[in-house]
Amino acid sequence: MVQGRAEALPFPDRSFDAVLGILTVHHWKDRVKGLSECARVARSKVVFLTSDFDVCEKFWLFDYFPELLRADRNIFPSSECIATTLGPIETIIVPVPEDCRDGFLGAYWKRPRAYLDQRVREGISTFSKIGNVDSQLARLECDIVSGDWEQRYAHLMSLETLDLGYRILISHVAQLL
Repeated sequence: MVQGRAEALPFPDRSFDAVLGILTVHHWKDRVKGLSECARVARSKVVFLTSDFDVCEKFWLFDYFPELLRADRNIFPSSECIATTLGPIETIIVPVPEDCRDGFLGAYWKRPRAYLDQRVREGISTFSKIGNVDSQLARLECDIVSGDWEQRYAHLMSLETLDLGYRILISHVAQLL
């Protein structure tokens, strides 16, 4: 096992066919340096799963926890920011299935009760950034129990997948060399 930081990857130039990062760039201290390092160690492409907040901001969860949106919007780099460092990028929409079990923020879009579970929230990094959420949880639980949540978001019930702004960004770094 090799440990390192994105900003100083402990590998020679062009060590890997591809570099993959999943919901990680927003955790880096120096995004430009981290992106440059990823391009340096990749022979063909750099791929990231990230979030487009122009789409993401419409997610119902932010009606209950607006602090989540504020916390992440300010730290997730835009596609344009990533393209500034990596050059042209291909973008692929990643719809979230209704039964997604991964545990990231949007995984439970059709199962609002999951967000009431402390273990679920502990697995979502943004919840750790917003402090006490007891009043928001109480409001969500009340809306679920009363049926208000299902009535308000009835349009979601017929969907099997939902676009919550998750995007795969692909940079073909071989073109940059």
